Amino acid sequence: MPFVSPSRLLWCVALALCDRLASAAPLPAAEPPKLVVVLVVDQFRGDFIARYREHFVPGGIRLLLDGGAHFTDCHYRHSVTKTAAGHAVILSGVHADVHGIIANDWLDRATLKKVNSIDDDTVELIGLGAPRGGAKLPTTKVASGGSPRNFLATTVSDEFKLAHAGRPKIITISSKDRSAILLGGKLADAAYWMDKGRMISSTHYHKQLPEWVQAFNDAGRVESFFGKTWERLLPLAAYEALHGPDDLPWEYADLGLGRTLPKRIDGGAATIGAKFYSAFELSPFKSEVLMDFARAVLENENLGRRGVTDFLCVSFSVNDSIGHDYGPDSHEVMDIMLRTDRMLADLFKVIEARVGLKNCTILLTGDHGAPPVPERLKAFSPGIDAGRVDHKRVLATGEAALTQAFGALPEGRRWFVTDSTALIFSVDVLKERNVAPAAAESVLRDSLLTIPFVAAAFTRTELAAHRTTGEFGAAAQLSFHPLRSGDVLYIPKPYWLDRPTGTNHGTPYGYDTHVPLLWYGVGVKPGVRTERIGVDDIAPTLATILGVLAAPRAQGRSLF
Repeated sequence: MPFVSPSRLLWCVALALCDRLASAAPLPAAEPPKLVVVLVVDQFRGDFIARYREHFVPGGIRLLLDGGAHFTDCHYRHSVTKTAAGHAVILSGVHADVHGIIANDWLDRATLKKVNSIDDDTVELIGLGAPRGGAKLPTTKVASGGSPRNFLATTVSDEFKLAHAGRPKIITISSKDRSAILLGGKLADAAYWMDKGRMISSTHYHKQLPEWVQAFNDAGRVESFFGKTWERLLPLAAYEALHGPDDLPWEYADLGLGRTLPKRIDGGAATIGAKFYSAFELSPFKSEVLMDFARAVLENENLGRRGVTDFLCVSFSVNDSIGHDYGPDSHEVMDIMLRTDRMLADLFKVIEARVGLKNCTILLTGDHGAPPVPERLKAFSPGIDAGRVDHKRVLATGEAALTQAFGALPEGRRWFVTDSTALIFSVDVLKERNVAPAAAESVLRDSLLTIPFVAAAFTRTELAAHRTTGEFGAAAQLSFHPLRSGDVLYIPKPYWLDRPTGTNHGTPYGYDTHVPLLWYGVGVKPGVRTERIGVDDIAPTLATILGVLAAPRAQGRSLF
């Protein structure tokens, strides 16, 4: 073997190490984006891109498909696929076991009172309704203001703001409070959401609404839609080709909306009032107002034109409301998806004019998917295993098993209470009967597994010790937080929904976990990627593009 000097050997080792490090940690883009645009469509199921692609317009979702990166097999890894939990993952890169947002709301373990994911009684809501245009707004009952106080993680936008002396602006908007607040992380400059036609916020962000937001509200844009008709964008045949007939018995029919398109948006009332605002919540016009507000944000906050990278995060929430009431295979869901595509095209035109799309990094994803309506499945095949979760049966089965194991309770006392798909013991009852929590958990878990619509169940003891196994063990672990989760978590079988009508979401099945993921612009390597990835990969990827550290406990990887 030829002689190699020690100095040359050291140089070769250093070169190899540098090459390896370079491949393991990609360098950020030479020129950082002027604007990061994070777009989330609520209840955006993974197959919607393929299903509706032929009907998308140039410049909308097609802009991202044709010129960006398309990850076709992107999934949430947690089991409780709810809106708040999903939005909390997107820019943090962590799950509920870290960020603590186990669901949209949960029962406090000590008091058994319901806690909303963004509740904060130390702040107040600002911008709530006042009479305008001759229409008196309905009263909104508010338990508390909203903030990211319950969100226990940080986001890539937080890390970026910290790394740049607080100069970047982070502004998030949505129809839902939890979507706007949780996307914004801890350090957002503003989060705005919609309440009875107004864009509101809380004193966590401002003492009062900025003048331009107040002016936006005072313009009465929402009221201008009273009596307008929601028509199909395309001929009826295009909808029937994908979804069959429109008039189906399981679809929502109240508020004067009926089960079919077109729909008149007036709440079935002669004048503007509470029913109109409720009907407006189930129409695409709600997203139109949100897009008007997005344009106002870009202009009034001068995003992307301030010499530093800014963030604009937008979550389209009405898609979820329509999906819940009509199901993912409805004409209504198809139409709101096509309208969302066209609204995105309009937004991209505004961004191009103000910032230039080549100067942006854009990502589009969803917070969860949705299963088909069980009644629709049974219409195709009456024998299919699908239906509605019977919560009374869950309660009765569990109570009977615990009574048999540990004795009867006095009249009016209960061993546990139900909290969505989790069950929580009454601590006082366990102490009074001298029953060890782990023993009670095992009895309750085993009783749930005798119910035909239950697929799996896990105890707090198993989850706290990381001893979960089976098909859903890892996903359940990611949705468990020791300070907030219940004592027994159960997962229904596929196509069994815990909602009395329409559809719902919140399980580890593909129809709930699979969402689209599209990237475009600065730092993005275009192309179609088919490998399985996680939504928790978004934050590390964006951190790489921006040249900052990912959040301290980010659980994903950089995709580029």
